Amino acid sequence: MKILIVAATAPEIAESISFLEEKGIDYLITGVGMVATAFALGQRLAQQPYDLLLNVGIAGTFDQQESLGRLFRIEEDQLFQLGAENEQAFISIEELGFGESRFFAHYKGLPLPATYLNLPATSAITVNKVHGCAAHIAQVSSQLAPGSLESMEGAAFFYAAKQAQMPAIQVRAISNYIESRNTAHWNIPKALLNLNQWLQEFCRQQAS
Repeated sequence: MKILIVAATAPEIAESISFLEEKGIDYLITGVGMVATAFALGQRLAQQPYDLLLNVGIAGTFDQQESLGRLFRIEEDQLFQLGAENEQAFISIEELGFGESRFFAHYKGLPLPATYLNLPATSAITVNKVHGCAAHIAQVSSQLAPGSLESMEGAAFFYAAKQAQMPAIQVRAISNYIESRNTAHWNIPKALLNLNQWLQEFCRQQAS
């Protein structure tokens, strides 16, 4: 099975790059954000088909009781607030009739290893501006399923994969709580350690 590992930044998979190169597994660093992700992935997929696309990275969680560093597989990701305002109301892109904002992991029929299937599943939103204002966080959180995560790339990754008609999955490690911005509360090293340990084990199991 030919796999492409997709990450927004090199530090997110830095501990696995030599491993991936040794195993002959392709990887792509897209840059941060939806636009960079969709463009870079679209370019690569126009040149090379893959049996599976895997997006990995860190994310914030709206659940203040969750453990930092914990990994989740993302089953649904949303381009958050893609649409229009009408005074106090929001009109989604679906309601406007101009497209879609929700995208899903797609791997039906693929023999994926237990290291992926046994991860807890959740949903996520993809944003241009990570939330750091308490009032806005409370408002957004009330609209989401419990335990939702937030990233800046996930839904764009699923979108590009769907357009290319290639199977795609996404795994995120929690690096921070979504709260008034305070980097002292973050634990990026733990999230990256857990993510890269998982990634290498996934690749070993997938190859076996």
